[in-house]
Amino acid sequence: QVQLVQSGGGSVQPGGSLNLSCVASGDVISINAMVWYRQAAGKAQELVARFITGADPTYEDPVKGRFTISRDNAKNAVYLQMRNLKPEDTAVYYCNGAVSTPQSTAGSWYWGQGTQVTVSS
Repeated sequence: QVQLVQSGGGSVQPGGSLNLSCVASGDVISINAMVWYRQAAGKAQELVARFITGADPTYEDPVKGRFTISRDNAKNAVYLQMRNLKPEDTAVYYCNGAVSTPQSTAGSWYWGQGTQVTVSS
């Protein structure tokens, strides 16, 4: 059984930074892809950024130049570094990862539990 466990949310003032983590635990071979979504209160879920192994990460326009995806394969972790945060970045952030296991070498998709990011003065 694979779990994606998120951490790193919190409250910050506009212009501040936060780093989100998404760590895969269980019988993990590799994280093949990771998508970050967010959902603000009363709004639909929206795509933030994503990577696929072997390709450059991509970012949606609202966060381009401010957010960066990185990964630590040894820790089965993917990070979302968020800089110059704006009030409109306030949302619950979710990671959605394609994880290979011995039972599913092609990879199955899993969701993190979500973490709140609040940007307010």
